[in-house]
Amino acid sequence: MVKNNNKVKSTNDLDLKDRLVAINRVTKVTKGGRAFTFAAIVVVGDEKGVVGVGLGKANEVTAAIAKGVEAAKKNLIKVPVHKGTIPHEQEAKFGGSRVILKPASEGTGVKAGGAMRAVLESVGITDVLAKSKGSSNPHNLVKATLAALGEMRSPADVARNRGISMEQVFNG
Repeated sequence: MVKNNNKVKSTNDLDLKDRLVAINRVTKVTKGGRAFTFAAIVVVGDEKGVVGVGLGKANEVTAAIAKGVEAAKKNLIKVPVHKGTIPHEQEAKFGGSRVILKPASEGTGVKAGGAMRAVLESVGITDVLAKSKGSSNPHNLVKATLAALGEMRSPADVARNRGISMEQVFNG
């Protein structure tokens, strides 16, 4: 899903902010009545290019969110953000969800739906055009968005791999 060279090793020096994407109440019917549990999808990011997603399950909403935040901190990746947008167009798929991300000019804003918006804003992307196709399941949408961001390559990486200058990358 995400390349290993994008993984973030340490969270000690990061100022992470968490966003709740979705919360789901699950009911288990037992002999004694109904037992409710909660599942929370949480996205954490420093709004400077680092993002992670986690799922927490517990008997109470606050505990589920706390577990989701801890799980998200263990799955952080580094995303190249170039002038407030993504460096290039990217598509990704996870389960039944497909996402398409396109760079946008300054002032466009984040044109994305709920689950995708939370991930993109947590990364620190301010201008992007995004489209989701297929399933709108928040679990799969968040993971597909994370997969697309994990595939991003910074202009410096592209220039280094091709053996050309940064100007040549932007000018074609």
